[in-house]
Amino acid sequence: MPDSIGPRGRLASRSTVALIPALAVLAASFLVSDAPTAADQGVSLSPVAQLGAQLFVDPNLSRNRTQSCATCHSPDHAFTDPRPTAVGRAVSAGDTAGALGDRNTPTLMYASMTPPFTRHPDGKATGGLFWDGRADTLEEQAKGPLLNPVEMNMPDSAAVAARIAENAAYVESFRRLFGEDVFASPDRTLRAVTDALAAYQRTPEFAPFDSKYDRVMRGEEKFTVQEEFGRQVFLTWNCQLCHRPLRNGGSFQTELFTSFEYHNIGLPVHAAVRASSGMGDGYVDRGLGNAQPGNPEWSGLFKVATLRNVAVTGPYMHNGVFKELRTAIEFYNKYTSRSPAAQINRETGEKWGDPEVPENISLTQLKSGLVLNDARIEALEAFLKTLTDRRYEHLLEK
Repeated sequence: MPDSIGPRGRLASRSTVALIPALAVLAASFLVSDAPTAADQGVSLSPVAQLGAQLFVDPNLSRNRTQSCATCHSPDHAFTDPRPTAVGRAVSAGDTAGALGDRNTPTLMYASMTPPFTRHPDGKATGGLFWDGRADTLEEQAKGPLLNPVEMNMPDSAAVAARIAENAAYVESFRRLFGEDVFASPDRTLRAVTDALAAYQRTPEFAPFDSKYDRVMRGEEKFTVQEEFGRQVFLTWNCQLCHRPLRNGGSFQTELFTSFEYHNIGLPVHAAVRASSGMGDGYVDRGLGNAQPGNPEWSGLFKVATLRNVAVTGPYMHNGVFKELRTAIEFYNKYTSRSPAAQINRETGEKWGDPEVPENISLTQLKSGLVLNDARIEALEAFLKTLTDRRYEHLLEK
């Protein structure tokens, strides 16, 4: 679900799906996409996951009935938000007209493989959902946007339960799947809602592992010369320090291209997002430092995002400050290059700007890479495009 900070959030606006299709035909009908879904390819969904798929596209679960989970996490856009707002696509619009969030809506692709938030003996942290890791499970994450006043804007669990109870098909399905006592209390009903949403997000729809990268690793295709060069740049530059592939016993398995660690990379403020949030010029988003107060060494740290589908899930970074993938790549180059051009943001024509949180910047990792010239940057971008799942490869042409 979209990320949000405290009482402020980020979600969406309008769902194109208002009617609840029958469970028997849901898997084939609820996602309208240019490419086949997992269900289209013969992957069956459990009854609970099918119910979760219904809930995912139902705008009646928002207070003003204006948006569903799918509004901000569009199945046609790798489960991110493609809609422009007053601040571009950096953040998402909320259930109430004019409401905007504070952080960029992350993809839900592969989110089910995120480990729980863990503080390690060395003081570092890994895992957890949202940009600041404040939810350990998909069930916990799904609850947040439903009750967030900027996102789906439901006031409490009783309001969610009432929306479920007004739909006869839901009532029958909930009782059959979760027991006759599922409506015994609003909290019990809300737990069933989040259980179903989580079950849907654990289906292959969200983790197909069928990108060109995966096909190459399985020996089905080959990289182009430029893509292979980009892969070598990825491995020899500093990308793999934080977005490192995961291996099991040296054999190819499932690679998520994230360490699930937390880092401050010195991102500048997105001025338009800050202004739209109403937080004021003095507000500082401290990421993990907000979610885990009392740990000054965590101030300004955000979770390392997966690179899967990165080429089609912009804008980039927790505040959506960069529109283009190349800009995001070039930002890292500013730490290793002495070239004056490397200190300029190509999207603004100005310097990158001071970091919002100047302490705790991961300079060891950021300064460990090689200087990238244009050829290496272009090759790295070409490699990152190979991490796009087959269903979304057509978006690379846009």
